[in-house]
Amino acid sequence: MQIIKYKAIALILCVAMMVSCSGNKTKNETGQEEKPAVTDKKKSGFITLTRQQMQSVGIDTGQIEQKNLDAVVKANGQLAVPPQNKADVSILSGGIIGHINVLEGQQVSRGQVLAMINNQDLIKIQQDYLTAKNNFAYVEAEYDRQTQLKAAGAGTGKSFQSSQATYHAERSRLTAYESQLLQLGISPNKISTGHVVSQFPVLSPINGTVGQIRINTGAFVQPGTSIMEVVDNSKIHCDLTVFEKDLMQVKVGQKVNFQLTNQDNQLITGQINGINKSFENESKGVIVHAVINNSRHHNLIPGMYVTALISTGSHLTSAVPIDAVVRSQGKQFIFVAAIDEKGAGLNQSVNFKKIEVTTGVTALGYIEIKPLIKLPVGVKIANKGAFYLESKLSGSAEEED
Repeated sequence: MQIIKYKAIALILCVAMMVSCSGNKTKNETGQEEKPAVTDKKKSGFITLTRQQMQSVGIDTGQIEQKNLDAVVKANGQLAVPPQNKADVSILSGGIIGHINVLEGQQVSRGQVLAMINNQDLIKIQQDYLTAKNNFAYVEAEYDRQTQLKAAGAGTGKSFQSSQATYHAERSRLTAYESQLLQLGISPNKISTGHVVSQFPVLSPINGTVGQIRINTGAFVQPGTSIMEVVDNSKIHCDLTVFEKDLMQVKVGQKVNFQLTNQDNQLITGQINGINKSFENESKGVIVHAVINNSRHHNLIPGMYVTALISTGSHLTSAVPIDAVVRSQGKQFIFVAAIDEKGAGLNQSVNFKKIEVTTGVTALGYIEIKPLIKLPVGVKIANKGAFYLESKLSGSAEEED
């Protein structure tokens, strides 16, 4: 049955070649045959090689296989970090930059001093704190005395209530000053021992890397000004834009292969961990979040552009080696092989017919194909050397032209 099938394929190809050639033969006025018109190989898409020629140029044939290939959704996006892993370092009180302790790109820890700010108003706050603390000590003593008199039945209720109100008011005032000093990074206990300072530190709010520093030494900065940023890239992820037509195929937990567009197409892997529930502006795209497996410690920076392939599941499909598909004039082709039974050994001829196909997913060195015409089951194709056949076919047609 296999021999009959190959004979049938060969017969079809040979008949098509004979018809193509005979249809182009004409006679001139003297009755002599003229050369065929230039429609032979270019229009028919045939080329014939011997086994020896195939061996010398590395052409190999094989059947179209059935492979389980992963279907993918292609998406573009950028690397980003969660809001809690990116901090703008701002100051609560204005002043003059006295010293900058870090450089851009430096690793810092939470609570580390990044800069020092000179502020003369800071001295007044410390004085007010010391005054409030001394007053509170007197009020606290009076409150304790009135409490004891009330317990002994010797004091008046009015005096006790007055001392109680004054005690709570002074304690709140003292607590407010302590909170204000702590926010500025100044220890109230040190001030109590007479250690008054005229500058306060700017502390890092998170662990991370110092980003852009926006100030210089000696510059005056207003309260609330962001003087630098700190970014923790350990939690970097990718924000991908998936369009409406592909959205139903994307689910949380799916594997993602990332390609760093401007970094020599380095490959990293990840996983979908979140899908937004609203479209971005009018693009009909939805942001899909994916965590990244950066076990190889690539130098990933927020803002890098990536191309991602989201695996949406595998399916059985007709597939051929990637080298079996050639591209020409915006189309894709394979070469179907049919053996000429007349020859033998290395002199045996093999006819190749160029067939247009559409392609799908690519994985494990194979590519999904769908021929535009129905091919016999078990038909053989050129697995290797298809590019040579295409160049030979195109070159022969150009020579005839």
